[in-house]
Amino acid sequence: MKKYDIHDRIFSFIVRVIEFLNKIPKTPTNLVFINQCTRSATSMGANDQEADGTQTKKDFVHMYTIVRKEGKETVYWVKLIENTNSERYRHESWEIVNEGNEIIAVVSTIIKNTLKSSKLSK
Repeated sequence: MKKYDIHDRIFSFIVRVIEFLNKIPKTPTNLVFINQCTRSATSMGANDQEADGTQTKKDFVHMYTIVRKEGKETVYWVKLIENTNSERYRHESWEIVNEGNEIIAVVSTIIKNTLKSSKLSK
C-alpha cells in the first residue's frame, strides 16, 4: 500500500534506494554510482525535513526545489545502475525509478501550488 504523506513517502523511497544499493556488486564503477546515489537520495530526505521546518513560503519552495533536483539525480543514478549491471536488478530498479518519478511529480505539484497560492515568482 502506497503512503500518501509526502514525508513518509520520501523517507520510504530513500530506505528502498539504500537497500537496493546494498545489493548491487561492489565493482569500482558501482562504488562511484553507489556513493553518488546515496548522496542524492539522502539529500532528498534532509531537504524535505528542512522544508517542513521553514518559516517562509519562499524558503519552503527553495527547499522543495532541491528535493525535486535531488530526486531527479537519484533516478538518474538508479537508471545508470540498471543499465550497467545484471538483469537480475532490473525489476527492482524499475520500481524505484517509477516511485522516484511519482515523488518528483508530487513535489513539482507542491511547488507549483505553493507558488500559485502565495504569488511567489521564480
